[in-house]
Amino acid sequence: MSQGVLSKDVTLSYVADPAQPDTYTEIEYLLQVPDLGGEPDQVEVTTLKDGVRKYIPGVKDLGDLEFQFLYDNSSTTSNWRVLKGLQDAGDPVSFRVKYPDGTTHDFDAIVNVRMDSAAVNAALTFTARFFLQSEITVTNPTT
Repeated sequence: MSQGVLSKDVTLSYVADPAQPDTYTEIEYLLQVPDLGGEPDQVEVTTLKDGVRKYIPGVKDLGDLEFQFLYDNSSTTSNWRVLKGLQDAGDPVSFRVKYPDGTTHDFDAIVNVRMDSAAVNAALTFTARFFLQSEITVTNPTT
């Protein structure tokens, strides 16, 4: 029985070349991954004959996904330049979050980046906000 999975080695990757949709390139220096999933809206279906309110699940709102990164702008392939370039292009891109056990979450999103606040004696970070353009597809690890 598993005692849990450590978050070490969680990665976020993207499809850099749409001609190769199954080839993902890792975005380095990932610090934080948001919740992946959402709650459906409640749609009331109570009739005049019901003694209690009744609901069915509606459309699921996954919200926006905010990933935090250690800031790197040292080269053309640095995380800041890659994500800022995707923002400037403005097109949906395919992304994959991969956990150490092999589980993946795949989704398409449009990216927006912002520098986080700076403080004395602290590392510079930035946040990339992903506006979902698809559902999140979860693939379980192979055993």
